[in-house]
Amino acid sequence: MGGVTSSMAAKFAFFPPNPPSYKLVKDEATGISVLDPFPHRENVDVLRIPTRRGNEIVAVYVRNPMATSTLLYSHGNAADIGQMYDYSGYGQSSGKPSEQNTYADIEAAYKCLEESYGAKQENIILYGQSVGSGPTVDLASRLPRLRAVVLHSPILSGLRVMYPVKRTYWFDIYKNIDKISMVKSPVLIIHGTNDDVVNCSHGKQLWELCQEKYEPLWVKGGNHCDLELYPEYIRHVKKFISTVEKTPSRRNGSRRSTDGIEQLRQSTDHYEPPRRSMDQRDKPRRSTDTREKPRKSTDTREKPGKSTDRPPRLKFHEYTKFNSIDKLEKLKVSLDHMERMERSRRSVEYHDKSSRSNDQQLEKGRKSVDWLDRIRAD
Repeated sequence: MGGVTSSMAAKFAFFPPNPPSYKLVKDEATGISVLDPFPHRENVDVLRIPTRRGNEIVAVYVRNPMATSTLLYSHGNAADIGQMYDYSGYGQSSGKPSEQNTYADIEAAYKCLEESYGAKQENIILYGQSVGSGPTVDLASRLPRLRAVVLHSPILSGLRVMYPVKRTYWFDIYKNIDKISMVKSPVLIIHGTNDDVVNCSHGKQLWELCQEKYEPLWVKGGNHCDLELYPEYIRHVKKFISTVEKTPSRRNGSRRSTDGIEQLRQSTDHYEPPRRSMDQRDKPRRSTDTREKPRKSTDTREKPGKSTDRPPRLKFHEYTKFNSIDKLEKLKVSLDHMERMERSRRSVEYHDKSSRSNDQQLEKGRKSVDWLDRIRAD
């Protein structure tokens, strides 16, 4: 059952470009891998990185001798390696796209930064855009000494993008809402107020749940795929990075990530324990949901249902299939059916109790009549 729902979720969630936007070839003169049709640059390494799930992902490492931080970027849905590293099944990476594969993919890219390039956890910034916020939050929740985390148009969870549910279902994917509170690093959240793919309320609720909040950026008029075009975007990101680079780490007492790489693997392989622990945190999440009401009264354009009720806009390539009306309707019907079944079950239990009570009263009455009949006969 779990495998079937994971496969269905993958069909809804992942849309790698077809065909890929590049080819991986070897330069005959140097023997190094290059991305065709992009020109080779001396400060860029093109890599094939094996993951613990048996796939090989393609990644790009860009050297900057003046940099003091290393950025690990997880791209959005309908993109490929033009964006630093590819998920399994994207671009020229092997395997198929899935939630668990993306967790293994980002872990492999992170391990490569540490082992091949000497990057340290306290100097690494994780940046996740859209669907990329899923593997980013998952890894950040298990690395306590990261320099910082940036979430660009993030999602609360996969299901919540399509349907404004108020609870976490077991078949949901990328449950950022349940993991963000475990991230100990400073978190910057960027979201467009007119995002019609992932409603801005996703970013706002995640910001409320962060442990170490940084001033968020709500790009007025920004949509899902155009935030980089706004001047305030680059200004705010530069300000954030400058701030975290000047601030001394307060997480030096934590374990080094290289010593705990096996624990990272076990945590991703056995995903159930984190989910159970977060299921016990329903009360804080409900309290956050209730705080959404005042925000809705001040910013009426950010209704969660807005992104699900509209037909998909072809000008935004990411999530085009995600917004399929037929699929959304099927999902709504399924969830409504589950809720009706739950109400019916409670109603049946209530009527069963009432019936048993009535039967007991009838039985007492029958015994009383039998007793009177015996007295009259005597």
